[in-house]
Amino acid sequence: MSRQNFSSGAKWEDVVGYSRAVRIGNVVEVSGTVSIDGDQLVGLNDAYAQTKFILLKIEAVLKQAGASMNDVIRTRIYVTDISRWEEIVNAHAEFFNNIKPATSMVEVKALIGKEYLVEIEVTAITE
Repeated sequence: MSRQNFSSGAKWEDVVGYSRAVRIGNVVEVSGTVSIDGDQLVGLNDAYAQTKFILLKIEAVLKQAGASMNDVIRTRIYVTDISRWEEIVNAHAEFFNNIKPATSMVEVKALIGKEYLVEIEVTAITE
């Protein structure tokens, strides 16, 4: 099977050695995604806005990889404050209410930047 790497162009991809997404066969894995647009944070102190922007970014890279949100079978959500879960799941449901992938939400001590409230990874399988 061939491997395709998809880049966002972020400088961190080369520094860390990762891709925004990787497709092998019919499987697409999307790396942990935070609410950054270039150098600008989207949704300062707003877990709902961050989640929505993250899912839009994920949707865009899935499309680039020949997949869609309908192909997502799993989401992994990392949050810095689990008490804000309702804001996060409300945005998640806007994208996945009809798809209903397997999902985990885990509270973590911190993400890579203190301003990030949410980080999301997904797995998609295409036909």
